[in-house]
Amino acid sequence: MEKRTFAAADYAVFGLMLALSAAIGIFYAIKDRRSKDGTEGYLLAGRSMSIWPVAASLTVSFMSAITVLGTPAEMYWFGTMFWWLLLVFIIVAIVVSQVYIPLFYTLGITSTYEYLEMRFNRPVRILGTFCYLIQNVLYMGIVIYGPALALNEVTGFDLWMAVFTTGLVCTFYTTLGGLKAVLWTDVFQGIVMCAGFIAVIIKGSELEGGFGNVWRKCEEGGRIDFLRFDTDLRIRHSFWSMVLGGAVLWVSVYGVNQSQVQRYLCCKSVKRASQALYLNVAGLYIVVSLACMTGLVIYARYSACDPINQGCVDKKDQLFPYLVMDILHDYPGVPGLFVACVFSGSLSTVSSGINAMATVTIEDLIKPFAKWSERTYMWVTKGLVILFGLCSIGVAVLASYLGGILQAAYSILGMIGGPLIGLFTLGVYIPFCNSIGAFTGLVGGVVMTTWMYIGSQSYKAGPEFTRELPRNTTNCPAYCNTIIGSENSINATTMRMEVSTATNYIYNTTAFDNTEVEEPAIAEFYKISYHYVTCIGMACTVILGMIVGLMSCGWRQRVTVDPNLMAPFFDHKMFCWIPEKVRYYLRFCVKGKVPPKPEQELYDISRGVYTENSLANVTASPNGGYENQIRMDE
Repeated sequence: MEKRTFAAADYAVFGLMLALSAAIGIFYAIKDRRSKDGTEGYLLAGRSMSIWPVAASLTVSFMSAITVLGTPAEMYWFGTMFWWLLLVFIIVAIVVSQVYIPLFYTLGITSTYEYLEMRFNRPVRILGTFCYLIQNVLYMGIVIYGPALALNEVTGFDLWMAVFTTGLVCTFYTTLGGLKAVLWTDVFQGIVMCAGFIAVIIKGSELEGGFGNVWRKCEEGGRIDFLRFDTDLRIRHSFWSMVLGGAVLWVSVYGVNQSQVQRYLCCKSVKRASQALYLNVAGLYIVVSLACMTGLVIYARYSACDPINQGCVDKKDQLFPYLVMDILHDYPGVPGLFVACVFSGSLSTVSSGINAMATVTIEDLIKPFAKWSERTYMWVTKGLVILFGLCSIGVAVLASYLGGILQAAYSILGMIGGPLIGLFTLGVYIPFCNSIGAFTGLVGGVVMTTWMYIGSQSYKAGPEFTRELPRNTTNCPAYCNTIIGSENSINATTMRMEVSTATNYIYNTTAFDNTEVEEPAIAEFYKISYHYVTCIGMACTVILGMIVGLMSCGWRQRVTVDPNLMAPFFDHKMFCWIPEKVRYYLRFCVKGKVPPKPEQELYDISRGVYTENSLANVTASPNGGYENQIRMDE
């Protein structure tokens, strides 16, 4: 079975994408070489970015190679239930724009985890920072491995050489250009991603006689299914797992993840940050829908012969690159556009991630303990970008052992993202949760989700829960990428038997040994859908934090919490019809926010930005609470 490889035009297109990405970093390094903004200009783009590049960056930061490779494979194997994610994005945008963006922007913070010290104490802030760093390094490893896998499958290019290429290029331009380079390369790479999807959808639909025929074949194959409302938590994909589990996961990403929050904070105002978030939802709709449509095209193309069972590919994440070389190999440069599409997704995510990790490290772990010059901070920050880039490259080797990259990525985000959103929920909504409760809750939540993930690797959910859809193998050709029904085709049954033996692959059957192995009762807990991991981590953190908070005098300490660090649910303007006396009890008998006096405004209302003559500092008060202190220009 001969593997098709790149033509010179493909290498040219791919190389051009890498060169342009690096050039953007060089451009901003030269442009801002004399900037006086220091680390704030490097890490937050001077808080002066417009909504368009911020929205594009928000879209592609977590819709990366995971989306490009994993989502089409998801459509091929499990059908269209994953498309419910579009409903989740609307919910997430509303929650984040109403709660987290105004809170973080008003506090004037640089790192998300600064809030944890304001609300609780420094140990909680440091623990939250370490959890985020661990989550991000693991996630970056998966994101780097994804496009390397695609490039290896399409061209035969060495897998680990591709890993180093990805990591080094994005580390290079992120180190040079800072957040501005990251934002504008994200814009460029987002365009490349969409172009790659569109090229495949158009050509694949043309070969099938139009997208209508693609949809019809998918209906016949059972791929079109949106009506699964099972309440069993073990069902891999249902409406509830996608909407409830997905909403908590993506609120943790868009609400408190430093990679995303950093983009809100680089906007000129709260209003513009919210506008960028809603514009990002439109971008998410386009990218996710294109990825889902691509998965339907893949199934329509191979509805008569599954490439995995035929031995053409080893993993389902290789289906998309295999399709590209199957239908586009006669168009020099187009396969190169596809690989550039996959790599663009990876570069955008990794560059955003390592920039965010450098930010939280310098703000949360270095500045509180070291008093250096601004120039020293700048050099240390760039060194951290390089360090985290190299760490992500090293972790990429682990991704090859995690199975499908989409599920692996969601599991990594959920394991720590759930407890972290639980921690911020305690801070924002539960005034009687003190620092002891917050610290204990976060530790308990991470232990719970890690335990679940390890157990899920030992006790896999059965086919009645995963609902893997059947794949047809009745009309397979002799060789990969040959036209079905050609003179070269041989007996399909013989071919499947030979390939199945060579690859140790059993198609849609149970094990030959029918002896049932008795599983412990806890095994059913491990089989819970990976979409619920975030929910369970959040719930464990919140419940444990509340209990420990109450047991450690949190109820008495609640009155010392600065109301400006809270965002009580029933204080939102949509509940203005509820009497204040009732809302007082709904706030656990604590006072609400007191609007600042006109002479103490933190913002120039006409422009929606910080004034030069006002500065908000939050310092610990002797009784353990926090008080907002406004230092005005004389």
